[in-house]
Amino acid sequence: MIDQPVSGRAVQPDRSRPAPEEIPLRLPVRPGLGRFLVLCAVFVCAACGLVYELALVAMASYLTGDSVTQASIVLSVMVFAMGVGSLLAKRLRCRAVACFGVIECVLALVGGGSVMALYAAFAWFGASGPVLVAFSLAIGVLIGAEMPLLMTLIQRIRAQDAGGAVADLFAADYVGALVGGLAFPFLLLPVFGQLTGALLVGVVNVLAGGLLVLWLFRHDLTPRQRAGLLLVFTAVLSLLGTGAVCAGPFEEAARRAVYGGSVRVAVHSDVQEIVLTDARGSGRHASAAHGPCGLELYLDGRLRVCGGDEARYHQALVHPAMAAGPHARVLVLGGGDGLALREVLRHPDVAEVTVVDIDPEVVALARTDPRLSALNEGAFTDPRARVVTADAFEWLRSRARTGEPPYDVIVSGLPDPRPAESARLYSQEFYGLLARALSPDGRFAVHAGSVSGAGRVFWTVEATLRAAGLRPVPYAVDGRASVFPAGTDRAQRAGAPAGHPADWGFLLASPGAAPPLLLDAAGSGRRAFDAADLAHAAATAERQRRTGLAPSTLLHPRYGG
Repeated sequence: MIDQPVSGRAVQPDRSRPAPEEIPLRLPVRPGLGRFLVLCAVFVCAACGLVYELALVAMASYLTGDSVTQASIVLSVMVFAMGVGSLLAKRLRCRAVACFGVIECVLALVGGGSVMALYAAFAWFGASGPVLVAFSLAIGVLIGAEMPLLMTLIQRIRAQDAGGAVADLFAADYVGALVGGLAFPFLLLPVFGQLTGALLVGVVNVLAGGLLVLWLFRHDLTPRQRAGLLLVFTAVLSLLGTGAVCAGPFEEAARRAVYGGSVRVAVHSDVQEIVLTDARGSGRHASAAHGPCGLELYLDGRLRVCGGDEARYHQALVHPAMAAGPHARVLVLGGGDGLALREVLRHPDVAEVTVVDIDPEVVALARTDPRLSALNEGAFTDPRARVVTADAFEWLRSRARTGEPPYDVIVSGLPDPRPAESARLYSQEFYGLLARALSPDGRFAVHAGSVSGAGRVFWTVEATLRAAGLRPVPYAVDGRASVFPAGTDRAQRAGAPAGHPADWGFLLASPGAAPPLLLDAAGSGRRAFDAADLAHAAATAERQRRTGLAPSTLLHPRYGG
């Protein structure tokens, strides 16, 4: 059966008004150069878009310490939003030039200010998660809307088959993404930092969009549209420039909101942010529940040293390992603050101590800062101490090929295992390398989190040590001055109540038989931890013992949550 028109005759399309793509386009340059400039805009927009994504991932990872989760949230939400933006842009193609200009202005403002907004939400409200999702959605929608509009613009210059046009646009887009992805860690972060870097990328985004809309396609706009877009572009540039100028004062104000008003040292090394405070202030980390800490050292926002209780912590970490056997050669992994080194050097029969820390700025601060060097009692000036600047994993791996003599004692002052970037330092592979660096009767001591509550992280570390061929002995020491043990900051960030478990869980391990838990007389002049504490610590850990947990490996990290 042949379909018939309802009216009895075919409906002809209205040709009285030409479609936008049929209107002759006036350009200030030759079509070939105009097409090249559009592809350059695609390149710049792609680079800026990827920088916005990476900046959100980096800031969210810094604030929460979980890079895998934050990257998954940002990328999945943003890719979904890009699809939504592409669909929405279909309705904007009839006014492609003006709409593209508006989208670039909004994208530059939202993307450039995303890091500032995320940090402000964390500093003053303590809730960055909803802000992260909101900005990921907004940026994704705006990035997704760019490509259909750019496709329309490039076809306006010179019609091309769809496959060829898509190939050209995607080539420029992917190359731009490569440049943006490389520029973020190697240029923007080290030179400008996260805050100013994102704002400057927003400025580049505005300039690229303005060049395309207000110059190349200016004849496609009415005088009123040109004036309006010029005003919008100028306003966005002014806001981004003002943000860049005020980045320093904003960062100082946000830091006071986080740490209190007592920040004395705040530096960004090539590895991390280092903040040193003198006393608890009124910041987000400041709470009466935490007790009087005095000097505090934060690394990437995580409390690593609390002067009020660090002696008890470091004595419990170091002295049982030193008392259980020979200790002429000692290795300290991490510990750039010099506090574990201080406790090791209390033993006069120690011949050599090697401290391996990835950040030379922490060691320099421990040497030169009056308060911190007084706390570590000038440990780095002792001729027995040797400092190596290296990643602990890579250093142990390379050391296995040097034939260097093994160590009697290895002490771990490494970051908490729960951030994904630190999980490898608590993996079976890492402990396998470490076991090769120990003498047959050597000992290894590590802080592995809290045994209170579920204690899953602690007992996973214990299972991992066993899987690497070591025999661990657990003990858990009650904290005193601070509710949260040094290096375990998630409860602080979540605003946990004062009743949160306040113990330090340690593991003392050996390649042979399980080492005895002993203390000697070293350091008796400043004793914050004694034999009675150690006996109680061992009994406390045994009461909380968990079994059946799988070890953590590089391919199967098990320290999430």
